[in-house]
Amino acid sequence: PGRVGFDSNFVRRMNKGDKKMVVFFGSQTGTAEEFASRLAKDARRYGLKAITGDPEECDMEELENMGQIENGFAVFCMATYGEGDPTDNSQEFYDWLQQDGHNLADLKYAVFGLGNKTYENYNTMGKFVDKKLSELGAERVFELGLGDDDGNIEEDFVTWKEKFWASISERFDLEPLGEDTVLREYNLEIHEDKSNDEIFTGEPQRLHSFQKQKRPFDAKNPYLAPIVVNRELHNGGDRSCMHIELDISDSGIKYEAGDHVAIYPKNDSETVERIGQRLNIDLETVFSLNNIDEEASKQHPFPCPCTYRTALTYYVDITCAPRTHVIQALSEFAEDPKEKEFLKLLAKPTSEGKKEYSEWILKDQRSVLDVLIDLPSLKPPLDLILELASRLQVRYYSISSSSKVSPTKIHVTAVLVNYTTKIGREYNGVATSWLKNLIPNDENPPRVPIYVRRSQFKLPRKHQVPILMVGPGTGLAPFRGFIQERHFQKNQDKPIGNCILYFGCRNKDSDYLYQSELVDYEKDGTISSLHVAFSRDQPKKIYVTHLLKENTEELWNVVNEGGHIYVCGDARNMARDVHQVLLDVVQTKGGKTLAEAEAFVKKMSSQGRYSCDVWS
Repeated sequence: PGRVGFDSNFVRRMNKGDKKMVVFFGSQTGTAEEFASRLAKDARRYGLKAITGDPEECDMEELENMGQIENGFAVFCMATYGEGDPTDNSQEFYDWLQQDGHNLADLKYAVFGLGNKTYENYNTMGKFVDKKLSELGAERVFELGLGDDDGNIEEDFVTWKEKFWASISERFDLEPLGEDTVLREYNLEIHEDKSNDEIFTGEPQRLHSFQKQKRPFDAKNPYLAPIVVNRELHNGGDRSCMHIELDISDSGIKYEAGDHVAIYPKNDSETVERIGQRLNIDLETVFSLNNIDEEASKQHPFPCPCTYRTALTYYVDITCAPRTHVIQALSEFAEDPKEKEFLKLLAKPTSEGKKEYSEWILKDQRSVLDVLIDLPSLKPPLDLILELASRLQVRYYSISSSSKVSPTKIHVTAVLVNYTTKIGREYNGVATSWLKNLIPNDENPPRVPIYVRRSQFKLPRKHQVPILMVGPGTGLAPFRGFIQERHFQKNQDKPIGNCILYFGCRNKDSDYLYQSELVDYEKDGTISSLHVAFSRDQPKKIYVTHLLKENTEELWNVVNEGGHIYVCGDARNMARDVHQVLLDVVQTKGGKTLAEAEAFVKKMSSQGRYSCDVWS
């Protein structure tokens, strides 16, 4: 919808182009969309034509008419986001599936879910779509696949995909073509005569949207927000944490404490330069990648035309580990037979290939540039790398301010990511390394493209409801906004409930974030109870969960009085441990069995009284 000439009736488009397979994606960070594209491209190896579909842009009720396509079938690559939620682009499809009256008897389907086992709601969306389609009468043609991003999701996907194609080939009597040819989805077009007015320079969708800013601002039309404050929060030590303030006074953007701000990052210019030098490419060349299939919903992999420099800087991820299909395609361009064989091995879905890929690419953290450096005979065309590379994704940060206190500024609290990899190369986080160097000045402050993403992580509507917050490190960010809001309400002489904070860091003197603010809030009674764990200020490490276990009475009182519990930060250990403490307290203080305690905590979660904003 909204795109000129685009037909949202995918069944009609499939019939018109003799397509047998449609691959839908529910994608938040681009991985599900990438997997969908790979499946659609794979179809060509089996003599099939396929299209990909964004559920947000397609009439999903057309699934009822899939019987119009002889031997037609659909695949759904569905990521789970947040606390078991659908991704933004599959929210409407999720709502549609829950309505009554759909008849999907003519639909044949398979589902691959993308999730992360450190989260409690592992792969909820993939499981839901798989089950619901079956309940609505559709025929499952291959078993549900589940990818775990905490493990090796690439391996999970490739393993599932191999079995999927074997099963589909048998069912529809398909003959696979050779593996060795590189199948291109896009044609390269070099432009000699494009004026600057026709060339994209980093805009995510609309040409010149950065030069001519128009409201409303959203994911496809971000606001260029001036950075007006960028200061260091750590006091010494070898790590860095930034407090950044983004001015939104001219934007019409509204936010609430607990929302996320999305920032469009850019890649490091030196890395971009090194890729250009290694491939002997003029980075100022203006080009387009045009889809070979004119019926495809996506005519370019990213905004075109643009220069190679713009594509490498703004549009593709050049620091992540290249996936196996990228390695397979690159292998065709290795001139040294040993290097060619090695790359082919890395891309093979055998136990030896998977082991080598896991070691040499994932554990050693090699990027495309690292692969090019370490295999000198490799000379692929840059346009192939750009076609296959993942899109550079926005970065989400929990907003660390309250709009009641700071309506025209969004505060961000971000740790600088930089370390040395196993092979001795320096790894710098794309967004934080870039933000670190954006120092404000009054004349011409640096600007970054942003939009606000609404969150379910919210304060109770009633100010007197008690809250208990657990947020070590930058997990403190949304709670700073919550506390600011409670302070604001207190100053308006409104009665506020108990406000309990658990914060943790390494050392009191170096990385205690917003220390003076928190101490002042405790003094004036905004924070009723402040618990801080310093993990390295004594021989035995102390974490927030240790302190939580020491104050079970306080935790139970919050639960018992109908209060809200919030957890923000690391999903792998901290959030899991907090969850266990909560279960234990509900059992011991509430006199419940384990099963009853689990049901009780689940109910708290569904009522919005137990919320997590976590990452792994």
